Amino acid sequence: MNTIDQRIVSCLVANARSSYAEIGKVVGLSAPAVKRRVDRLLETGVLRGFTAVVDPEALGWGTEAFVEVTCQGNITPARIRARLEPLPEVVAAYTVSGAADAIVHLRAADIHHLETALERLRGLEIVDRTVSTVVLSRLLERPPTPEQ
Repeated sequence: MNTIDQRIVSCLVANARSSYAEIGKVVGLSAPAVKRRVDRLLETGVLRGFTAVVDPEALGWGTEAFVEVTCQGNITPARIRARLEPLPEVVAAYTVSGAADAIVHLRAADIHHLETALERLRGLEIVDRTVSTVVLSRLLERPPTPEQ
C-alpha cells in the first residue's frame, strides 16, 4: 500500500459514498484508476467492505457494557466465538491477555435487557465467571485511518 492508496482509504473513511471521480480529484488520478486501486484494496483485504454507520441509540440499543469473561479450563478462541455468536447482544468480542480469557462488548435496549443478556452469557457452559462494566458515556470513537 503506497501513499496514494492511503489517501484513497482516507477519502473512503471520511465519506464512503464519494465517487471515484471525487476521490480522483483529491489524489490526482482518473476515476478508472481509482476504481482499479479500490478493487485491489478490496482483493487484498485492506478494505473489507462499505457500510452505513448506524447510531445504536437511534435503534433503541443505547445501553452497553464491557464484560470480562473467564472460561472453564483451557478453551480455544474458536470455541469462545462459537458460543458467543448466537447472542444478538454481543456486538464484539476479543481474546485478551491478563486474568480474563475474553472481553465481550454487549449492547441492549435498557438495563433490564442488559441484565437478561448477562444472565444468558453467564449461563454458557464455557463461562466460569464474568466481571461487567456498564458504559455511562462514550468519550471518543474514531475509525482507523491509514496514517495510524
